[in-house]
Amino acid sequence: MTQIGIDAIGISVPHAYLDLADLAQARGVPPSKYVEGLGVRRMAVAAPWEDAVALAANASRRLFATTGADPGQVGLCVVGTETAVDHSKPIAAWLHRLVGLPQRARSYEAKHACFGGTAGLLTAMDWIASGSAHERTALVVCTDIARYPLRSAGEPTQGAGAVALLVSARPRLLALEPGLSGSYTAEVNDFWRPLHRKDAVVDGHHSVACYLDALGGAYMAWKDACAASDVHGDLGRRIYHVPYGKMARKAHRHSRMLDGLAETEADATFAREVATSLAFPAEVGNVYTGSLYLALASLLHHEAAALEGQRIGLFSYGSGCVAEYFAGRVVSGAGSVAAQLRLDAPLASRRRCTVSEYESIRALDADADSRPLGQHEARDGEVAFAGVEGERRIYVG
Repeated sequence: MTQIGIDAIGISVPHAYLDLADLAQARGVPPSKYVEGLGVRRMAVAAPWEDAVALAANASRRLFATTGADPGQVGLCVVGTETAVDHSKPIAAWLHRLVGLPQRARSYEAKHACFGGTAGLLTAMDWIASGSAHERTALVVCTDIARYPLRSAGEPTQGAGAVALLVSARPRLLALEPGLSGSYTAEVNDFWRPLHRKDAVVDGHHSVACYLDALGGAYMAWKDACAASDVHGDLGRRIYHVPYGKMARKAHRHSRMLDGLAETEADATFAREVATSLAFPAEVGNVYTGSLYLALASLLHHEAAALEGQRIGLFSYGSGCVAEYFAGRVVSGAGSVAAQLRLDAPLASRRRCTVSEYESIRALDADADSRPLGQHEARDGEVAFAGVEGERRIYVG
């Protein structure tokens, strides 16, 4: 089978976070309802200048800086997002300039709720497998800001961040399996964001049911595809789309019961097969398109060396809905590559904000896309949305 997969990963998150125990206290609920009930400790809080473009650019720049990979070798760039900043111009266009991609690269944006990044990854795999890459690499970036109204049921499931994936024919982290996956699609109304709103609308209980239905459909389709292709091998770890950590626990129970395990047996496998992948998501919250890949980064950061040679299952879900189940094998030497990437570094250089500061930041949402130039902050070497000049978005850094 062709060796195509993920060669490197870069992460970017906002510089502020809110501790969910603080939010729980402010909202008059027990901290355990948020922290244990959702499986999230901290929630990233994006300032107006930390928009989806800036997050995407900073994740991509970090990927190239930590690996030494050449942006000039990228022939395809796909940005998956549901937090677009323009109805026409894709985030990929700004990213192309800010990262220094070659003019002969194909760049565009993909949207299907939280599935856009996976759509880009699958396309990149097929692009390389078809021979169209001509030795070039693909850059797939998942970037989003998850927003819900203050004091709503969805408030503690917010977050923000970007995950950049370098896809190549010689992957050093995870070798995927081109052409071997399970798909599931159905039109449902579990989650959406009307064009006139910056925050999402979600039918929580229905969304959970839709997620699990899609998981069952995609997982069984993947198992059938593996059997038809005579591809066998146990999954050493299983990674899921993580809107919040507790959802991954429900997903794992569901998929393992489809394997024939009893509920207690399925739950007993969670700590070994899933828990490590949830460490990063618990520190950031929901990052929509990047949620699955933030979980992958967490797993590789903590266990890549021990997992070399083992097969990993991945489940991606996008509301509305579409889902994909696929797998990959951790490459020999992935442990040293993961260590070089220092995937946890962006999480360590953040500041804890108060609930009052968080609410002040959220109050800026309505005018975030029309801010005048100069009202921004940025660390050296990082991209920031500097404001609007003549209806044009300006980025600096």
